[in-house]
Amino acid sequence: MKQNLVIITSFSFISAFLGLLGCENDRNSDVICKNNPELCADLHRDSWCRFEKGDLVRHRLVLKQAETPSGQQLFQQLIYLENYSNCIELAAGVQHILNPERTQDRERAYAVSTQTLNELQEYTKDNPDIYLAYYRWLRFNDKASQDIVLAAYQAGNVAEPQILSQLAAYYVRVSPLEAKRIYRDLFTKTSFDKFNSDWLLGLASVFQQQQNFEYVYLFTKANTLLTENQVDEKQLFGLIGGNQVLAQQLDLQAQTLISDLKSGNFANSVSVVLLNAPENAQ
Repeated sequence: MKQNLVIITSFSFISAFLGLLGCENDRNSDVICKNNPELCADLHRDSWCRFEKGDLVRHRLVLKQAETPSGQQLFQQLIYLENYSNCIELAAGVQHILNPERTQDRERAYAVSTQTLNELQEYTKDNPDIYLAYYRWLRFNDKASQDIVLAAYQAGNVAEPQILSQLAAYYVRVSPLEAKRIYRDLFTKTSFDKFNSDWLLGLASVFQQQQNFEYVYLFTKANTLLTENQVDEKQLFGLIGGNQVLAQQLDLQAQTLISDLKSGNFANSVSVVLLNAPENAQ
């Protein structure tokens, strides 16, 4: 196997690939492939994994048009490569009796995509960019990369919700108060269409550590209202000592919390007090 990085098929192609500045603005991946065949030569040809393939192709065009890819762009390419590789791996397992060449094409595409992903990971392994450090921390639990992200956060240089989400999950274990601050910022600054319901469970974990079981109940309940997650109602009810009156009050607060999140104005809502109240700053 080649040891050098590839973004598409080989590291030897990377300089030429990134140096090609195109003016193709069409967002249709088929048109992009027609006008830029080098972007799609390693991909499968049939209609499986259409969305994953389309995302990857469109982002390859972004990289082609970039004079120098940013860390964020390389991070996004890693994610799109992962998504495509995972999808085409499943598709490669579907055997075509009448058209076996389709199966072979997917198997080829999967093999190349895993090589491409591994080589891009190798290429970016020492890059100190925060997005790439975040990726290495997330995927490989790399301590040096974790330290880069933590230092950037402590310097006030992290605003990306997905990185803040990872930081919040980290601080739940080492500093619940800091985790709560991050979740508060995420709640107030993230639009509802990008809101991650796991943040509610993260807060429930914070309050569990603080033995504030009413809030554990409330945020867990809010998560179930927002998702299809199942919860042991008996166990949840037990958190508040089986107090039915209190349960009704907390259920109402959970419903209000979801409404306030959906409003897009959480910072000025009634529910913001749940994260600002002095008794919750312990």
